[in-house]
Amino acid sequence: MKNNESIRSTVSSLPDRPGVYQFVDSSGTILYVGKARSLRKRVASYFSKNQSGKTQVMLSRAAGLNHIVVDNESEALLLENSLIKKHQPRYNILLKDDKTYPWICIKNEHFPRVFLTRKVVADGSSYHGPYTSVPAVRTLLGLIRQLFQIRTCSLPLNKKSIEEGKFRVCLEYHIGNCKAPCIGLVTEEEHNAQIERIRQIIRGDVSTVTHHLESLMRQYARELKFEEAQKIKEKLEIIAKYRSKSVVVNTSVKNVDVFGCSSGEGSMYISYMKVAEGAVVQTYAIELKIRLEEDQETILSTAVTEIRQRVSSDSPEIIVPFMPDILLDKVKYSVPLRGDRHKLLELASRNAVFFRLEREKKAAGHSKDKRTGRNLEKMMKDLHMPVMPQHIECFDNSNIQGESAVAACVVFRGGKPSNKEYRHFNIKTVSGPDDFASMEEVIMRRYRRMIDEKSSLPQLIIIDGGKGQLSSAVRSLEAVGLRGKVTVIGIAKKLEEIYFPGDSVPLYLDKNSITLKIIQHLRNEAHRFGINFHRVRRSSKMNSSILDEIPGVGEKTKELLLKNFGSVKKIGQASQEELEKIIGRKKAGILITALSK
Repeated sequence: MKNNESIRSTVSSLPDRPGVYQFVDSSGTILYVGKARSLRKRVASYFSKNQSGKTQVMLSRAAGLNHIVVDNESEALLLENSLIKKHQPRYNILLKDDKTYPWICIKNEHFPRVFLTRKVVADGSSYHGPYTSVPAVRTLLGLIRQLFQIRTCSLPLNKKSIEEGKFRVCLEYHIGNCKAPCIGLVTEEEHNAQIERIRQIIRGDVSTVTHHLESLMRQYARELKFEEAQKIKEKLEIIAKYRSKSVVVNTSVKNVDVFGCSSGEGSMYISYMKVAEGAVVQTYAIELKIRLEEDQETILSTAVTEIRQRVSSDSPEIIVPFMPDILLDKVKYSVPLRGDRHKLLELASRNAVFFRLEREKKAAGHSKDKRTGRNLEKMMKDLHMPVMPQHIECFDNSNIQGESAVAACVVFRGGKPSNKEYRHFNIKTVSGPDDFASMEEVIMRRYRRMIDEKSSLPQLIIIDGGKGQLSSAVRSLEAVGLRGKVTVIGIAKKLEEIYFPGDSVPLYLDKNSITLKIIQHLRNEAHRFGINFHRVRRSSKMNSSILDEIPGVGEKTKELLLKNFGSVKKIGQASQEELEKIIGRKKAGILITALSK
């Protein structure tokens, strides 16, 4: 706490002016960067009695204090943002941004190209974005391609190479998508004029481009150039169609930035919308991880500064849910309570809530995956397996006194059911209620086929049954050469004991053991899947008739007969003439011969 006392002693000498302060440790590493309207008052507030635990920990590590005086609050806000990016202090708000967002790049080159990219390179090119939706970017680029015939090739164009005739026109020129600057059919000034109008469209200023095209169309009409005027008209229709797909609020809302907020545990989620000419032209969202107990006004200031820098926004008006702690110069802040601006704020706030829920769901999924990994690792140890059981298969038989005997195989991957890989089997080689022989047949069929198809084998096989079923399964595994290569166990229902091949003493797992719960889940799932299939098979067998056994009588013929006669008995009583009217002479003859036997 001696460090605290030395910093506290310097507070009185701090100026009562806007600026940025830095807490540093004994090695000179910056721990925290903050902004303030008054450096003296803000730093003094850290030594009050009501500080949180995190702030107290930061102060206990601080060995010194640096400060920078600026002219106004706005400069303090911008300088703080810059220093945080540069030094990444441990206790500052952390920007959680795990996505690589798409940008629209206007390349810094002769006859600039316009394209989508995910990399921002400091090469003098202008980047517009980031955009949260790739389809939205492609729609915007599609509009640009339809309106302007600019090049898409990467040829190193310059005045000298064009004059020397080093290049040839490509297919894009022949189909009307490019004006061929490569052979000098368009000047660089003309090309750059198109690029400037593209910049206006990207910024959302469609009206300026529209006015220019309308003026050009009228000029062509006056000059009786009706074909050129028609082409301009088609471009105006394309712009109108594009605008109709945008979220339009009110054309009176010209150039506005909108910020919505939603608070979560240890984070604040900010949603940004750019509105131009009454339409939402860009959206973006970030998560700010709170390291100290900053108030929401401070966090909003950080978010506004960061996002406006990212998207290169110069909107003169910012709509916010509450006023930030420090305002930007020459920018009007508003907290609307009604009207179109309030609707925009509500929309941004809803997007912030959806973004928060998405992030929280994602985080929950990550923690669930970690838990699953720990569970499988515990399972591996409990069952003395050489590898983690990422792929598990469980088998169960189902029959009623040997009738309609079936078996089921369920598959778990990564501790979760893989329903599409579930398989059921009709028992073919066993007659009567013989569960041991049925299990032997199913295991043989399953793994012989997997070996033939070179499919990935499971790390663990579970047999629903005791020592008898397990021994039958082991015989089949030995026959296909898998004995000792795959861990196989049996689970008996009475006491939930686990049997291993060749070991008469079962393993008893704790009833609350996660290993036993996973095995039980697999066993119950196999039982459910097998029972359902068994019911379906019994039902289909009950619904079968003698007609199914007659060669040449298919499903359609059977349906026709039952529809006209109602039952098999009445079909047998029908005359040949009656049958011929329904199914023809040949099939009627086959049917009468079969039924007579």
